[in-house]
Amino acid sequence: MRHRFSRINYILNSIGALLEALGFFVLLPIIPVIIYWGDRGDGLVTLFSFLFPSVISLLAGKILRLFFRSEDADMTGAMLVCGLSWLAVSFIGALPFVFSIGSNFLNAYFEAMSGFTATGISVYSNIEYMPRSIIFWRALTQWVGGIGILSFFLLIRTRGSGTHFIASAESHKIDSSRIVPGIAHTLKILWSIYAGLTIVAIAVLCFEGMSGFDSVCHSLTATATGGFSPYDSSIAHYRLSGHPNYIMIEYTIAVIMLLGGMNFLVLFRLLNFDIKALWDNIEIRTWWLLLSGFCSLIMLDHLYRNGILNQLMAGNFEFSELEKIFRYTIFQVIAIITTAGFKTRDIASDFFPAFSKQLFLIMMIIGGCVGSTSGGIKVLRISILWKLMKRELYKLRVSSRTVTPIVIDGKIVSSDESHRIAALFFTWIALLGIGGGITAFFSDLDSFKSFSGMFSALGNVGPCFISAKDMIGLGVVTKCTYIFGMLAGRLEIIPVFLLFSRKAWR
Repeated sequence: MRHRFSRINYILNSIGALLEALGFFVLLPIIPVIIYWGDRGDGLVTLFSFLFPSVISLLAGKILRLFFRSEDADMTGAMLVCGLSWLAVSFIGALPFVFSIGSNFLNAYFEAMSGFTATGISVYSNIEYMPRSIIFWRALTQWVGGIGILSFFLLIRTRGSGTHFIASAESHKIDSSRIVPGIAHTLKILWSIYAGLTIVAIAVLCFEGMSGFDSVCHSLTATATGGFSPYDSSIAHYRLSGHPNYIMIEYTIAVIMLLGGMNFLVLFRLLNFDIKALWDNIEIRTWWLLLSGFCSLIMLDHLYRNGILNQLMAGNFEFSELEKIFRYTIFQVIAIITTAGFKTRDIASDFFPAFSKQLFLIMMIIGGCVGSTSGGIKVLRISILWKLMKRELYKLRVSSRTVTPIVIDGKIVSSDESHRIAALFFTWIALLGIGGGITAFFSDLDSFKSFSGMFSALGNVGPCFISAKDMIGLGVVTKCTYIFGMLAGRLEIIPVFLLFSRKAWR
């Protein structure tokens, strides 16, 4: 009997340890509570809104650690820990919204899940009037979820059974090189790069005239490619409010998102002055190709459909207007393909023609690079799927018996890896269809908006073709579907599906 339930012991003991760590982490927003005491609702209510969840998390963690002893770990158990941990952490993360702003629990859980998965879809409006501690908490959930809440936990607790299993379960499920040998050392370097990028972003945005609080919040969510902003209008707030440096702010946020969407191995090599990292592997080359291709297509589409192309050829168009179109385009392309939620224009507006909006959906599926903070299927997997299709076409032209392995950067991709990627892609598309169908059935949205909502949830992408008002008004079934989609997209489906397997728990 003990052997039969040893996996459950390991799972609940690990979650207990995570909840104990979370109990201290949830106290961090008390800092802005104290700083902004008496302003915009920050005070005793918000103070206890974080103290109560902290106590609940600490007690729950202590109880689980007391009654369930850690046993030997395996990959199945680690994946179950991964899936349950994100559900448990989002539960605790939802409580400050409930206690401070009186949100119903479903909306609060939706917001917390959107935060920890770095998705960026929000069911709240009038963000700028919320207590600053709550705004900071939204940003903080995205920052810790950017690399992964379990990787943050492992950074604190690098010793223990199954550490390498947990790290593998939460990281992107594809073979890729580590920065250095050893889980503990790798995590320290990853988080050092991540924290360093965040600090640099804060300094640059402050230099450009953004307030200290806004700089911190935007830097936390930009490096996490999450996109929660202190304003409903997102980065467009600075243009609309007449900020003197709004153009520089937009370019800065775009660069931060771009770096967050790249493989951190590339960033590590760049910090060691290895410039070849920007082009010497198939993923980064495909990454640049996709970015330049999408930007070019969307710009040309915009210029052509608005008659600007003819004006340019006639020499009757101002450079400043061309720069504005370029800036809006490149910002939104980076924001979507890195699955960040920032926007300088509403992607559902007439500024972006229908063809561009369809390209946005494709970008939501692709996502960023493996080993980044981005969601989506990942650029490397798209490259492998492309090579897989080319191989099948080649075998049809030559001989079906021809042995043609898929080679990526000089390494043969195993057949198991290829099959797993193909299965993941199929499941991804199936979930998009199911989620879109559920949205269409349980709402009054048209088919395009219905399916785009699941694209955003599953791809962990903030920008959405569903308006904020319609998103808030979605029914319980649809919101639960999007919560499932956000979690499945962030954990890449397998750990979430494993939760429903009875045998996996034994």
